Amino acid sequence: MGLYKPNQGHYCASVQVTWSTAPRDLSEPRLPRPGRHLPKKFERAEAMTQYDTDVIVVGGGFAGVTAARELTQQGAAVILLEARDRLGGRTWTRESGLGKSLDFGGTWVHWTQPHVWAEIGRYDLPLISSPVAEHALWKVGDEIRHGSPDVMFDLLDTGMTSVLDGSARLLPNPFHFRPVSDELKALDHITVAEKIAELNLDDEQHALVEGMWALNFSGRPEVSAYTQGLRWCALTGGNWHLLFEACATFKLAGGTKALLDAIAAQSSADVRLGARVQRIEQDADGATVTLTDGRTFTAREVVVTLPLNVLNTIDFAPALPADIRSVADEGQASTGCKVWVRVRGDVGKVAGLGPSSCALNFFQYEYDIDGDSLIVAFGRDATRIDITDRDAVESALREWIPDIEAVAVDGHDWVADDLSQQTWAMLRPNQLVAVQNAASEPHGHVRLAGSDYAEGWAGFIDGAIESGKTAAARILQSLR
Repeated sequence: MGLYKPNQGHYCASVQVTWSTAPRDLSEPRLPRPGRHLPKKFERAEAMTQYDTDVIVVGGGFAGVTAARELTQQGAAVILLEARDRLGGRTWTRESGLGKSLDFGGTWVHWTQPHVWAEIGRYDLPLISSPVAEHALWKVGDEIRHGSPDVMFDLLDTGMTSVLDGSARLLPNPFHFRPVSDELKALDHITVAEKIAELNLDDEQHALVEGMWALNFSGRPEVSAYTQGLRWCALTGGNWHLLFEACATFKLAGGTKALLDAIAAQSSADVRLGARVQRIEQDADGATVTLTDGRTFTAREVVVTLPLNVLNTIDFAPALPADIRSVADEGQASTGCKVWVRVRGDVGKVAGLGPSSCALNFFQYEYDIDGDSLIVAFGRDATRIDITDRDAVESALREWIPDIEAVAVDGHDWVADDLSQQTWAMLRPNQLVAVQNAASEPHGHVRLAGSDYAEGWAGFIDGAIESGKTAAARILQSLR
């Protein structure tokens, strides 16, 4: 996340986009036009019950907005129901109070992520890069060590390479590995922490590798599935250096909202904000979706794009398969936090990585704000630190830099947020098969989609877009 220097020669777009027309205001419902007729391929049979719409999309994150665009561009009528007062889900670009508009969820994108990269090209959106760190800090026990990023990466290399050895062989096509192979199933009970423990690393190497996986999982390595790490690394051809670059290098110049707005502007879906779903009941031909305020909507097909940890807040009738309900009850692995901090003065292009025992075990410099430094920091347990408390955040950072002064902080607790209850999607052991099975087949007239269910970059915007497009394509086949 700024520690890694991007490969030289990769183009980073910098052209500013000017819209010829203002994007449609999605805060107002878009009602069906009188006399609207569907193309013949979507005409309803005379004997079929008349529904409010062809498809209801539950959730307005990247998966939901992408699915709505794909469906409406092919002539399907769509109602998109979003419980929040905005679109974006766990991606959220807003003014921070720190002197700059910032991403409070989802930030980095990469050319190894084909779905999001294609969308960026489709809309010709400008990119910027996180600064390359010039000085690194890492923590071993109670000691803070200093050096160049190259030295720290050399210390990481043995452990990271060993943990991820064989990923490309196990997943030769990580974008299409359903059904899960027996070989991968046999590894799914192992945690990342257990895999690290097998390596007999010295204290310094162990602290760095364990901390890196706490960062990647936004959670405790002791409950994080080894197979999830293998999946991520396979997506970069088994190269963990490229994996780190993919997680931490390129950003949208206008924040993730720039891409979300561009996708949403090409959808004609009827968007209903503040619409939280309580129940989805199916019959032979379609489904009725009931909101918490009692309103109902009917459709031939439904796409549900909620995070795993809140999937069971909807009453499905008939119920979803027992294995995916069990995963949702257990919850996936991410429990962490992300906080933006305005620090007094110029701290330089610095980054720090420590073990998961640190309240904030990773931070890096991102921007200059009128002579102050803006840094972003992550921790693996959102309950350990109040990211809205300046003093608490400053205290955590002083473990790294004793005289650092936090001027102001800003963040959003996604774990405490009852519409997410998690950060990005990271699975626990023995969850992979249930999640992939749930994503691959329809449940009557209901399909599950979202970054949590992606076959490729699960946990990333790319995975959300992939899943939304796939769900839409399969629903279009059903409608036809």
